[in-house]
Amino acid sequence: MQPERGERRVTKGMAGSPSSFESIRSWVVEHKLRTVGCLWLSGIGSSIAYNWSRPNMKTSVKIIHARLHAQALTLAALAGAAVVEYYDHQSKPRSNGDAGSGSRRRSQPRGDGQGVVEGLKCELCFKMCHKSKIKLAALVGITLSVLSLFVHLFVANYSVGDFIQYKLREDYLYPVGHKLRHRRLWGPVSSLEVLQPYAKPRSFYPVPGQQNGFIYAKISGGFEKIRSSICDLVAIARLLNATLVIPEIQQSVRSKGISPKFRSFSYLYDEEQFIASLSDDVIVVKSLPKDLKEARKKTKFPTVSPKASTSPSFYTREVLPKLKQSKVMRILVSDGGCLQKRNEEIIKSILPDATSNISTSRNGTPILPSNMDEYQRLRCRVAFHALQFRSEIQALGNQMVERLRGTGGPYLSYHPGFVRDTLAFHGCAELFQDVHTELIQYTRKQLIKQGTVDEDLVVDSFARKTNGSCPLIPEEVGLLLRAMGYPPNTIIYLAGSETFGGQRILVPLRAMYTNLVDRTSLCTKKELSNLIGPEYPLPSNLPQPPPVKSEKQLIEEWKKAGPRPRPLPPPPARPFYQHEKEGWYGWIAETDTEPDPSSMDIRKQAHRLLWDALDYYVSVEADAFFPGFNNDGSGWPDFSSLVMGHRSYQTASGVTYRPNRKTLVGLLSSMHDNLYHPTHNWTVLVRDHLNKSLGVDGFIAEAESSKTASFLSHPFPECSCRTSKSSDTPGHVMSRSGKLLYGNEEECPEWMVRGLAMASQKATGAKDEDVEEGELLEDDNETDGQSDSDNGNRSDTNRSMEQDEEMDPDD
Repeated sequence: MQPERGERRVTKGMAGSPSSFESIRSWVVEHKLRTVGCLWLSGIGSSIAYNWSRPNMKTSVKIIHARLHAQALTLAALAGAAVVEYYDHQSKPRSNGDAGSGSRRRSQPRGDGQGVVEGLKCELCFKMCHKSKIKLAALVGITLSVLSLFVHLFVANYSVGDFIQYKLREDYLYPVGHKLRHRRLWGPVSSLEVLQPYAKPRSFYPVPGQQNGFIYAKISGGFEKIRSSICDLVAIARLLNATLVIPEIQQSVRSKGISPKFRSFSYLYDEEQFIASLSDDVIVVKSLPKDLKEARKKTKFPTVSPKASTSPSFYTREVLPKLKQSKVMRILVSDGGCLQKRNEEIIKSILPDATSNISTSRNGTPILPSNMDEYQRLRCRVAFHALQFRSEIQALGNQMVERLRGTGGPYLSYHPGFVRDTLAFHGCAELFQDVHTELIQYTRKQLIKQGTVDEDLVVDSFARKTNGSCPLIPEEVGLLLRAMGYPPNTIIYLAGSETFGGQRILVPLRAMYTNLVDRTSLCTKKELSNLIGPEYPLPSNLPQPPPVKSEKQLIEEWKKAGPRPRPLPPPPARPFYQHEKEGWYGWIAETDTEPDPSSMDIRKQAHRLLWDALDYYVSVEADAFFPGFNNDGSGWPDFSSLVMGHRSYQTASGVTYRPNRKTLVGLLSSMHDNLYHPTHNWTVLVRDHLNKSLGVDGFIAEAESSKTASFLSHPFPECSCRTSKSSDTPGHVMSRSGKLLYGNEEECPEWMVRGLAMASQKATGAKDEDVEEGELLEDDNETDGQSDSDNGNRSDTNRSMEQDEEMDPDD
């Protein structure tokens, strides 16, 4: 009976301290499933609340995070429950079969309750080491929970951020990289490597000391009109010997609530760079003196609104006397320029007796001497050196170029030229469908009323396209690039803030070239908003309910109403919100006239200047450029022509296509039924035409067609020099009107020749290796192209034979 008293003594000793532990243990064991469920639900809730507080995370990624988080907590709860259950199993009373163990426990020396508890703990630890299955299960559960947490953190780190960079698609057949930089596709063009940019004055060219007054101007229009107009204004200031006040860009000034950080000229360009670059040519100031500002507010100064075709004699005869009298002249430019005539008119306006010094061509048309070309070189210095974008635009443009070349390969820039005003001017409405045709016709009707277009409203759009007066469709550009040999993974940058027709017209081109990107896929919304700067919020234009009528008004309406009984009035119409009225779809189905632009429309027009500036920067830096609609003949400067002129001035040997749209439309029409399976002869014709457009032939054709409309589209030979005279280079090439087109470039100075020679020697080794590999790959691609064309012809023949059998009239 002594052991029983000992057991009672042990029980009594344990009743004090471990009772709380025993109650907690029993509750956990009995409610372990409920505990696991609560932990699982709490894990789901906390993970969802955490993930949904991060707006940049995708919904699918949020769901994955929630599942991983819940799985981790669940596994941890199961592991804990297994350990608790094992502890409970070991602490239960033994059955009769366990007499040995009980006798061993009773044979232990009796002591106080603390000694017994320590003995039980030691026995529990000893048995846990031998129970490998339960221990392994607990360790596996804990390990899985830790791994799940690591996976959760890994996915969260790599899937969420301010910028999710566009990942270019790679094809194992055409890997992207530097090794596939074919000379035939990416240049340089060897026949034009002798031309180098050189726009510095060639003769004594001092800044005039005595100024005749101030000229301040306001420029209206898009990006290309603004850039061309600024160059003309600087030339006019030099012509009139006047001080130029930095011009105002109306697209940014009239926009309400635009960022106060960037206003007017500084919205696009760097003012300090503009003033410093022209310090040797024209005196430029930021604003008028204080005494003249007050008079300007009272509009006491004369104003002139010249057209793009205004001659220099107009300024010397009409504007210069008024400028000397009033000391200030205001010029309003809205036609994309104000000085677009040839240089012999400048000579006659400045030096009336200088006609005797002008040489004469073979047909008697006057040709400018070299000492009178400084005004054209001044335009080049303004356009290509003084007009530098502000630092924010240049920084983001550099990032975009780096991202495009992130794979180590080149990229091609393409500007469709689908602008609504240009399409309406040329009558290309029938090339589109439905509402877009109506919009173009509406714009053309407005141009006819303004006197800009002197033709009928309805014209044959297909005849205009055959004549080359309409742009190439993106699908046709894709087929031409395929014929040239550009692989399907070629990176193509889509330039232009406006592509009339939307994404639907780009679907065929995107199907042929999946790496078709634009600024929205290369930049985040935060980067673009930082470029715009802080703007004031526009007033909300929410629909207001009709005013509540008084009881007296309701009685009067009731008395004035017609005979009774009468039907109830219809319920009020649903109010239209602001987002339903934006764009052309807000008015085209309701009214016949386009409403005045809203505040948001005006602000978006200012934003388009920034988007065009980014596209201009990326296009100039591109490895190749293909214009969709350049030199359209409208008389307005176009985006593609300015880019082509800048690229030609900066690197004449770069790959800049100068296609003849009339020739290409004829080739496309000849293979209209088999455009996606062309013959080898057709491919050779397309390659021959486009390759010629890259060299001297295209250079001369561009000089004859576009230089008369815009000097900046082809600033040669005035703003270039030649490093060497080659026997293969054609001599003086003259136009039909006697204008010099090519071959009269001066030789470059010695310092430039030495610098170019040193740069070429450093790059000779790597260049030779790339050229050899590129030539081998070109030969392989040409062979593959020929076999594909032959296979395509065979398949087309078999297909036509099968169709003939199916369409047998005797069946």
